[in-house]
Amino acid sequence: MSAQTSRGRFVLILVVILVIVLAAWGILQRNMHYDHLARETAESALPQVQVITAQPGPDHMNLKLPANISAWYLAPIYAQVSGYVKMWYKDIGAHVKTGDVLAEIDTPGLDAQYAAAKANLDVAVARYKLAQITSRRWKALEGTQAVSQQEVDVQAANAEAEKALVEAARHEMERYQALEGFKKIVAPFDGVVTARLADVGDYVNAGRGDVGTRGNATELFSVADIHAMRIFVSVPQDYAYIISPALTATLSVPQFPGRTFPARYVATAAAFNPNTRTVNTELMVDNPLGELWPDSFATAHFEAPGNANILILPQGALIFRAEGMQVAVVDPTDHVHLVPIRVGTVLGATVQVLSGINRSDRIINNPSAGLLDGDKVRIVPGTRGYNMPSTPPKKPATQSQNDDVRAMPEDNRPSAEAGGRE
Repeated sequence: MSAQTSRGRFVLILVVILVIVLAAWGILQRNMHYDHLARETAESALPQVQVITAQPGPDHMNLKLPANISAWYLAPIYAQVSGYVKMWYKDIGAHVKTGDVLAEIDTPGLDAQYAAAKANLDVAVARYKLAQITSRRWKALEGTQAVSQQEVDVQAANAEAEKALVEAARHEMERYQALEGFKKIVAPFDGVVTARLADVGDYVNAGRGDVGTRGNATELFSVADIHAMRIFVSVPQDYAYIISPALTATLSVPQFPGRTFPARYVATAAAFNPNTRTVNTELMVDNPLGELWPDSFATAHFEAPGNANILILPQGALIFRAEGMQVAVVDPTDHVHLVPIRVGTVLGATVQVLSGINRSDRIINNPSAGLLDGDKVRIVPGTRGYNMPSTPPKKPATQSQNDDVRAMPEDNRPSAEAGGRE
C-alpha cells in the first residue's frame, strides 16, 4: 500500500470520527436543551408565591375614633303662651345667666282671660260671703217654729258649695296668673344663646314655638351650657374591653391643629347598636374658655393595651372558604397545607391570630383563589415596599445644633399597628 493511500485512509477516518463527534455533541446539546426546557416548563407550571411570617402583636394600640361634641346642657326654649313677639333682648352668642329675659310676648287674649278669671273670683267670693250670712241667719233660727231643720241644712250646704266655687275660681285665676309669667322668655341656666329663631312681630303658639309660614313650629331660643362638653364616641365591639371608669382619651378638633384636649370617662350605654355593632360611650372635656362648641366633629384618641404574645397577620393572608378561616402554610418540601385558624381583634390592615400557626411558619401572602391543599408551589422574593419590611434610615453620626429636625422623626419605621383603624 502506498503512502498516499495510507494518508487518504487516515484522513477519511478522521473525517468520520469528526462527523461522529459532531453528531454526538449535537445530540447531547439537544438533550441538554430539552432537559432545561422541561425543567423550566415544570417550574413555570408551579404557582409563584411570596411567603411571610407572623409577627408579634403590639404592646399597646393607638385607637382613633370619630366623636361628636355636645353641650353639657342644651335647652330648646318654646313658648308657653300664644301671642306675638313684643321684643327680644338676647341674640346668638350672648352669655346669659339663670333668669335673664330673652324675649317678651304680647298676649292680649291671655290678658283678657286673666282679667275675666279675676272677676269670676270676685263674684265667687261675693256669693260665698252672702251664702255665709244666710247660713248663719238660718242657723240662728234653728229649733224654732219659723224654719225647718232641712232648710237650715240646705243653707249650710249652699255655703259650703259657694266656698268650693271660690276655690275653683281662685285656682283658675292662679293658672292664668302663671301663664302671665310665661310672657317673659327667660334663660333656664347659665350659658350661651346658640339660636334665636324669634323676631319682633312673629306669632308664637302655646307650647309649639314659632309658627312659620307653612305651619312648622320651631323653638324660639336655644341655650347651651358649655362650661364642660359631653363627647359621644361609638366604640366598635372589638375594642369594648377598653371601656371602664379608668378610661381616658385625648381629643383633637380640626379648628385647632396640633392641639389636644384631655377627656375622661362619664358613662357607657352598656349595649351594642345592632346595626353598627358599636357601643355609645360618653366622655367629658372641661371647657372653661369656651373654645369647644356644641355639635362639633372631633377625633378621640385612645391608647388600648396590647398583647405581644398574640401573633398578627395581614388580612391579605387570610383565606375565606366554606371550611372556615384558613391560612396557607408552606412546608419544607414547598407543598401547601391549608391550616384553620382562630382570629381575634381586627387591627385595621392586620388581624390577631389566636391559634393555628407558629412564629416560624411560612405563610403565603395574598394566596390565589385556586390554591388547594397539597399543591406544590415555587417561592419567589417579596416586592420591596409592598410585602417586605422597609429598612429604617440610619441616623447621622453627627448633627449640627442648628439643624431643625422637628419635622423629621429619628425613627420613621411603621408602627406594629400600622394601617390600624382610624
